[in-house]
Formats: sequence, C-alpha cells, structure tokens
Amino acid sequence: MPGVSVIQSLSLREREGAAQRRKGEGYKGAIMRTYHRQPSGTVSRARQLRRDATDAERALWLALRENFPAARFRRQVPIGPYYADFLSFRAKLVIEVDGGQHDLQSEYDAVRTRFIEAQGYRVIRFWNSDVLPDPEGVVNEISLCLEAGKE
Repeated sequence: MPGVSVIQSLSLREREGAAQRRKGEGYKGAIMRTYHRQPSGTVSRARQLRRDATDAERALWLALRENFPAARFRRQVPIGPYYADFLSFRAKLVIEVDGGQHDLQSEYDAVRTRFIEAQGYRVIRFWNSDVLPDPEGVVNEISLCLEAGKE
C-alpha cells in the first residue's frame, strides 16, 4: 500500500495492543517495569557498586535470591540521587546493609531514608555485623516485612 504507514495498516486491535505495550503493559497483560533514562554515569556507578559489594552484601544477595525469588530483588538500584543496596519493585521494599561508617553518618542516612520512603518504598536496615554471623535471622526479619507489606 503506497503512502500508508505501518501504523495505519494495523487493525484497531493491533494498534490498541501496541499502545498498551508502550504504557508498560507486556505480553498478555504482564506488567513490565519501565525505566527512565538515567543521568550520565548512573548505570556505570551502579555496576561499580555491585562489583565492590561488601561480604555482608554478597551474603545477603545470595540469601535473597535463594529465599525470595518471587520478590525479584535487584542490587544497587538508583532511586533519585541514591543507590538502594537491594530493592524489590514488587514488594516496594528497600533493604540497606550498613557498615561501620554509618555510625558517623546517621543524619545523612535519615535524609536518604526519608527520600526513599517519599518515593513509596519501605526501608529496612541491617548492620554488617547482623548479616554475616546470622543470615537466617536477617532472612526471617525480611520475610516478616514482606508478609506485612502484603496486608
């Protein structure tokens, strides 16, 4: 059909389906996460943070993947100017693992937590010294938070 665009040659049902997919609807109505363009350097910074994870972050990452596959946690996700250690979009839950430096920056952490909560997420924090010796205890606390979020 000369002079007819591809969009015009689609049926009404096909055009409606394409419009839904553009809005974040996936195949058969599955919700897909839409990402906005990130400022320059954001993705490379997140990758660097994942590569430089602490022992506690690595241990918790393995525990999250093993115990909560349905929550689909992600590591070092940018939220505004901050990076969440672990984030479940589905559960709207951010998990932070804090080392000794956080003793000195409690005000910064409070501002950061308020910002993340203002974006609609719940934030829970664990110390490295909680995660490493007792990962099962941390997993149990996370499980309680995930259950509480369903209510």
